[in-house]
Amino acid sequence: MISKQESIDAQSKWQKTAAHKVQENLEKIPHQWRLSKDITGQAAKERNISDDFIDGLLDSETAQITNKDLPVLMTEVSRGSLTAVKLVTAFCQRAAYGHQLNSNLLEINFEGAVKRAEALDKYRNDNGKLIGPLHGLPVTLKDQYHVKGMGTTMAYVGWIDTFEGDPASPLKGCEESQIVHELESLGAVIIAKAPETNNNILGYNLNPRNQKLTSGGSSGGEGAVQAMKGSAIGIGSDFGGSVSIPAAFNGVYSIKPSVGRLSFLRVATPSPDQTAIPSVPGLMGSSVSSLEYVFRALIQAEPWKRDNTIVQIPWREQEDHSHGSKNGKGKKEGRGKTKLSFGYMPSDGIVRPHPPIQRALDMVSRVLRAQGHELIPWDPPPHARALEIHGKIACSDGCHTFFENMGLSGEPLIPELVSGFPDGGPLRALDPAELADAVREMHEYREAYAAYWDSTRSRTSTGRPVDALILPVWPSAAARPGGPEYGGYIGFANVVDHSTMVIPVTTADRKVDAFEADYEPVGEEDEKMWRSYDPELFHGAPAAIQLQCRTLEEEKLLSIGKLVTGALDSQRTPEH
Repeated sequence: MISKQESIDAQSKWQKTAAHKVQENLEKIPHQWRLSKDITGQAAKERNISDDFIDGLLDSETAQITNKDLPVLMTEVSRGSLTAVKLVTAFCQRAAYGHQLNSNLLEINFEGAVKRAEALDKYRNDNGKLIGPLHGLPVTLKDQYHVKGMGTTMAYVGWIDTFEGDPASPLKGCEESQIVHELESLGAVIIAKAPETNNNILGYNLNPRNQKLTSGGSSGGEGAVQAMKGSAIGIGSDFGGSVSIPAAFNGVYSIKPSVGRLSFLRVATPSPDQTAIPSVPGLMGSSVSSLEYVFRALIQAEPWKRDNTIVQIPWREQEDHSHGSKNGKGKKEGRGKTKLSFGYMPSDGIVRPHPPIQRALDMVSRVLRAQGHELIPWDPPPHARALEIHGKIACSDGCHTFFENMGLSGEPLIPELVSGFPDGGPLRALDPAELADAVREMHEYREAYAAYWDSTRSRTSTGRPVDALILPVWPSAAARPGGPEYGGYIGFANVVDHSTMVIPVTTADRKVDAFEADYEPVGEEDEKMWRSYDPELFHGAPAAIQLQCRTLEEEKLLSIGKLVTGALDSQRTPEH
């Protein structure tokens, strides 16, 4: 039995290791980018530290560069009106400010990033061309991806200054992730890596748009970086909504592709033996066009030549739904537009979304109907069944690897995980027969969901099944730290392997989105979520919706995403 003193000593050791890591990160920020205690103190009092607050701390040129859309920045680099050094330096400075205000970086590479930008500018000057379509693009990653010259902790204290916790392998980034290699070969510059939402190194990451709420999980740190515009594009990982939820909470756009489109080779994972529902890389950025630009570049790099788990599907150009079909196919409605059908689920009947999310869904449905598109009720095989299957497979190994990594330092479970591990240690792993049954159930559910989707052709006026789904990401606009959770709208996407996009629509408004005191909840989960709503607390938090297309339909999803955002932009009012 461990004595009380031994327990205190172990706690002290991991806390000192974590504190040293935090200080080491701060020392990587140039002195001219250090913020005063007056500024950080003022930021702690603000509800929203994104947008105007952080813009006001930057010089006009840096603010101007970092507020431009990614395709615009790449056009300026291509034309020579913006150098890689100027572009990378601007985002490094903004990321440095964002980290000091929000604690959202676990690994900092500003010095190395500027040196790489200098090399990119030299390459252009010497060769008269760009190294690739992402030449000079500042990128941040969730700290699961290995980058040469940078550490990877995945928020484990015991991984600090090691390679995946092995003290005999201290070389940083000695095994670069495949997608990192592809990004860099296209010209991208990795400037920093972001943490999971809550961890024992940096603590709890709050939402920059409403600091009373959480940034979501598990790629919450990357979501917060994107809300602060600390890079031009961010890459997280998604196993059960871990990109979509932070994107929704932080008011940014995201795409979670199906398995087999983007490489997840040589990426650190908490459960490396769990392969039935693989994690996938997901992109987060400030617009659909930003997501499309980077996604297209990664696909055109032909990742299947280096990763045999990637499906050999070259980039597929799609019809522009807002201007009619390129190939002349498809039914035309109104002013030459192709009519689309959407499956529409404003509520699943189990947990009703809060008023801001209801309003966001209503805004989207109204603008789409106004443009001639149709929405039909969506009543698929129960998502609760998908969540049950996901839970079995996610913890099929009992999470033994997770606890082994925690044990390297003796760090404790974060509070959000305590209830999931009532004995304070690993769960019982499924035996091979039990796992086989869970995987069989997953395939049966996928078949049932696909059959339901196909059946909708009898209810659409287009004569084909619905083109995409519209539904909430989460019942609330962001969430209270430690508040009620409900993944029924998003978690099933990984079980059925749909391609998924998040679109921010509006923000919670205390004057508009009143608490419905007379609402009668339909169950315990619904009551918890209903009671968690406070118009004052949630004021200003992003309210988003999600779009889903079928497996491997990422290009179609991006095209429909542009249609939806275009329709919303055409109907915007000042308060929205």
